[in-house]
Amino acid sequence: MQPVRIALAQINAQIGSIDRNLETIADFTSKAASRNTEIICFPELAVCGYSSGHAARLAETIPGLTSRALISMAKKYNITILAGMVEKSGRTKPYITQLLATAEGTIHTFRKVHLGKKELEFFSPGENIVDFTYNNIKLGVGICWDMHFPEMATILSLRGCEIIFAPHASPVVAGDRKKIWLKYLPARAYDNAVYVAACNLVGNDGYQQFSGGLLVLDPKGNIVKEYFEQTEQLLVVDLDAEIINSLRYGDEQSMGNAFYLNGRKPHLYGELVE
Repeated sequence: MQPVRIALAQINAQIGSIDRNLETIADFTSKAASRNTEIICFPELAVCGYSSGHAARLAETIPGLTSRALISMAKKYNITILAGMVEKSGRTKPYITQLLATAEGTIHTFRKVHLGKKELEFFSPGENIVDFTYNNIKLGVGICWDMHFPEMATILSLRGCEIIFAPHASPVVAGDRKKIWLKYLPARAYDNAVYVAACNLVGNDGYQQFSGGLLVLDPKGNIVKEYFEQTEQLLVVDLDAEIINSLRYGDEQSMGNAFYLNGRKPHLYGELVE
């Protein structure tokens, strides 16, 4: 890995107000770019707001208006943008999708694989774990509920991913976001020697209140930077390459400085996929 500056955005996305939400995304992207940020990640369904009941109405094709708008922003500000939207699936139910738009004009998608119980009625699950390459850095995405499944983060790490972005749309009723995240996200980072970068929607969208939360964890599970106030916010973070390079590729491996996945014994794990 090489050093990289990333940004996470905590925004208030209004249900169905796509033009307004894109304006907010453009504003935060501009601010991030002015600080020489290379990658910015927005929360789950930041483009259209999070609403299961309105999902079919808000679904768009890719390519489409939103993807073209995000590519235009990425080119204008010379930055890679990850933003969540509802994507038409060709099925009866759409996908929860995190779209990645690059300054070169390319688009990539990750469709949420693990859906929450209430989401299953309104959305189709994605069927692939996807990784991306940016400037020789491998990225992965796990949307909200996906991050509760250790196997997914492990697969991304085994593929060489060095950063896993974790966009969320978690409401206040789910509980204290910091306390919840710190129960499991440090394990995803520590066990797999990856950076984990999580962001969440914030504020009232006209239907429910979101709790916010911005958190970056290093490959040893330590907090690099955090923000948990109830306001829109941009968090800019420099990711140190030395930590991950030492863990994964260093000559001096020890109990306290090891890439644990190198010691896996897959022949013993068959029951995991039964």
